[in-house]
Amino acid sequence: MTITTLRTRSTAPLRLAAAALAACTLAGALSACVPLVVGGAAAAGVGLMATDRRSSGAQLDDQAIELRAAARIREIANDQMNVTVISFNRTALVIGTVGSEQDKARAGEAVRTTPNVRHVVNEVVVGPALDIRRRSNDTYITSKVKASLLDASDVPANSIKVVTEGGAVYLMGLVTRREGDRATDIARGISGVVKVVRVFEFIDEGATAVPGGTGAPPQATPTEGSHVPLPPMDSPPPAAPGVVTTPVR
Repeated sequence: MTITTLRTRSTAPLRLAAAALAACTLAGALSACVPLVVGGAAAAGVGLMATDRRSSGAQLDDQAIELRAAARIREIANDQMNVTVISFNRTALVIGTVGSEQDKARAGEAVRTTPNVRHVVNEVVVGPALDIRRRSNDTYITSKVKASLLDASDVPANSIKVVTEGGAVYLMGLVTRREGDRATDIARGISGVVKVVRVFEFIDEGATAVPGGTGAPPQATPTEGSHVPLPPMDSPPPAAPGVVTTPVR
């Protein structure tokens, strides 16, 4: 009854009142929700940083390296150059396809001269770009490897970065030899994986120093003696001290 009576009168005051009420309600909701969203995101970020074995400075440098290296690649890119740069603990992995060995060398040099890069692993392939089907398959493989690493209680999943290109899985991280072998076995067991390339920095069991970050880096552990079979292959790129690059079929 009250509503009917009000509707017979001018609706302008009511519309103003409703608008004011909606504005107040929205402002109240935003003031209450925004801190919760920001706080939740901040807490998630802190949690990831706490479980990542890289120093906070190395994590920030890795983000900057990827952005700067991508910009440098764009400056020299041509129609046949499809290159991606992934950085972990200031070691830059370069993957993708190019039209010639000269372009591969140019891409590697562009990344090498990016500030704060300690070492470049140039895995670029000379050949045609991957089609959408193969890229979709690479994305699927990456998600399967990541999920399998998370399911394994004896592997520090947050300290291992997984990238797939053309069926080749690249594992980057700060791990012990045991953890590296275990992660490699897991990746090799995923359907569709052509080979596994380990771009690891091996640390001693219980080591607290972070290579590439703050503190003195522990010595790299050689891959000889690993239980993972290593058949004859092309020689991997030269590794910087502390970085072990091992292709594994």
